[in-house]
Amino acid sequence: MTQKTVKDYIRSIYDFPHEGIIFRDVTTLFADARGFRMAIDQLLTPYAGERIDKVVGLEARGFILGGAVAHQLSTGFVPIRKKGKLPGTVISEAYELEYGEAVMEIHDDSLQPGERVLIVDDLLATGGTAEAGIKLCRRLGAEVIGCAFVIDLPELGGGKRLAAMGMPVHILCEFEGA
Repeated sequence: MTQKTVKDYIRSIYDFPHEGIIFRDVTTLFADARGFRMAIDQLLTPYAGERIDKVVGLEARGFILGGAVAHQLSTGFVPIRKKGKLPGTVISEAYELEYGEAVMEIHDDSLQPGERVLIVDDLLATGGTAEAGIKLCRRLGAEVIGCAFVIDLPELGGGKRLAAMGMPVHILCEFEGA
């Protein structure tokens, strides 16, 4: 019997949220104790021994992964949310979507200059959300040491987009198609 990989725990749902889209559902990964533990351990592996002051999670599944990663690192967790969801004073960053524009926000006091942060999310597609997250962290003076994702959709170019920003990217698995 072969050992399961993180990819084996991810369910594909066809024609969601629109016809022609294959949605990569990580809730099945989260629901399985072994699969979830495997994903968190693998997200952490490249950063063993590195100083990480905060883990930043991108809304929304990045909160689940980022919280678990922060716990394992015994460090703080900072959410980056969609516009209008954070109660305090925020800074904002707009980014392009395939169907328009969106805005991400972070509390203006959540990161301090010089802090080393790791950005975590479930999926890297076009890279727009991650790029906005990186820019927000940098605007607060933090050093983003890398971005870690469970899934990459390489055909959508997010990895290349983040590489162009000089950002190291760690991916657990890839799926072809959009």
